[in-house]
Amino acid sequence: MKVVLFCGGYGMRMRNGPADDVPKPMQMVGPRPLLWHVMRYYAHFGHQDFLLCLGYGAHHIKDSFLTYTETASNDFVLRGGRVELLSADIGDWRITFVHTGLESSIGERLRRVREHVEEEEMFLASYADVLTDAPLDVMVGNLAGSDAGASMMVVPPQVSFHTVELDGHQVRSVSSAKALPVWENAGYFVLRQEIFDHLPKNGDLVEDTCGALARRGRLIAYPYRGFWQAADTFKERAALDAAYESGARPWMSWERDELMAGARA
Repeated sequence: MKVVLFCGGYGMRMRNGPADDVPKPMQMVGPRPLLWHVMRYYAHFGHQDFLLCLGYGAHHIKDSFLTYTETASNDFVLRGGRVELLSADIGDWRITFVHTGLESSIGERLRRVREHVEEEEMFLASYADVLTDAPLDVMVGNLAGSDAGASMMVVPPQVSFHTVELDGHQVRSVSSAKALPVWENAGYFVLRQEIFDHLPKNGDLVEDTCGALARRGRLIAYPYRGFWQAADTFKERAALDAAYESGARPWMSWERDELMAGARA
């Protein structure tokens, strides 16, 4: 199943200064960029045919893969000056690079790569800067078992402020915003071709297209309360990097599964 990744945003809140032109998906978490972590997540579930929707800083993303060094994240043996990899990351990946415009919305980026997914009954799509350990196979199965046109993963509100219920000037209750009975778009989608019937030129994938499907009863959700973390700001990216260095890497479910497989062996 093909995986469409939206990689073209400016990422202004992630910049270290005006000289920093590295796009947000290429910000580092451990020895690899955010984009790699997202792709490795999909590959872990057997989806290795990627379609990168490029925009700002496209050359950084292209160069990263054209000069990819497996030894940065894999064990190896150096013998007689030759490197023998004990494992590899991207050897089986197929990556299509498509420039979808500097100012394009996410919906427009998807519209511009339609020809690359038109033979797929279902395909996957997500933002390239959001990490999770959600069970992708369950999300795919939920849409496959329905007649809906699309599925979107949703998570509880990620804000940290408190809400206050008032009765005049009397405070009736104080609650965490995360306890509100609402859900937030998590940026992971399983889509059918029907999505393009509701995708206007320069439209927004969520508000315009998913909104149209929802009004027709054609959109289902996958609510998830496990690990999910966006990296919209430098602080959020730094927190993920610190988690990686500490060994607390819940989004890297492939590591956990490989350890469990080794223990069973």
